[in-house]
Amino acid sequence: MDLALAGRVALATGGSLGIGKAVARELAREGVNVVITARRKPALERTAKEIEAETGSRVVTLVSDTTDTESVRHMVRSAAEELGRIDILVNGAAAPSGLVRNSVGEADPELLLADINTKVVGYFRCAQAVAPHMEANGYGRILNIGGLTGRSSHALSGLRNLAVVHMTKTLSDQLGPSGITVNTVHPGVVETEHIHDLYEKEATKRGSTAAQVEADFVARTPIRRVLEANEIAEAIAFLASPRAAAITGESLGIDGGLTRGIFL
Repeated sequence: MDLALAGRVALATGGSLGIGKAVARELAREGVNVVITARRKPALERTAKEIEAETGSRVVTLVSDTTDTESVRHMVRSAAEELGRIDILVNGAAAPSGLVRNSVGEADPELLLADINTKVVGYFRCAQAVAPHMEANGYGRILNIGGLTGRSSHALSGLRNLAVVHMTKTLSDQLGPSGITVNTVHPGVVETEHIHDLYEKEATKRGSTAAQVEADFVARTPIRRVLEANEIAEAIAFLASPRAAAITGESLGIDGGLTRGIFL
């Protein structure tokens, strides 16, 4: 299927690694010019060179901090000036798995606030900044990367993902008349640079090994494997396209069936 994305411009936060990098690559394959942003310039530049060489699409790098409102506004202005427009926003800048995964007695409220500031308010800052550009063009796609902990009681940081769902629905109602859709995807456990840290943390908690944690997870997942980042990216590319114009305010689990209630 031709997604009719060629010539569009996308902005991907957290675009230097993991799912964000896979999304940037997939959109570039579809002929989208991409701005990737994160806090560390060397990682951004490595990713941009790699994707440009592979796809031929233009990849612009901008350093920004989504916990800082002025940094976000400057980043969005710079992206629009560099590429002329912004059609797609993929919000993905957040601490993988959250900062608060322990019990209520041990949880740090300040880390919980940091999670919310980065993933909820940070996503909002970006959406607020790009919305006028999308409204001016009568077209926009905002994709928020959530997480399965918003559908479980496994980690207190999961409340940030639930808040992202509410924000997604609210923004979809407000921006829909301007031709802008807003959706959230909830990835399952995905093979990225961060997953082995998650296995190690879980193994320490269980008193087992990282290999045992991974094997146990795979055995309890309906598709019997860990997901690949490109599987998340391909779904996001569809939702970012004109083909998905009727889908908005939704939350899609891309999790290999994990939302049946089994979590790490």
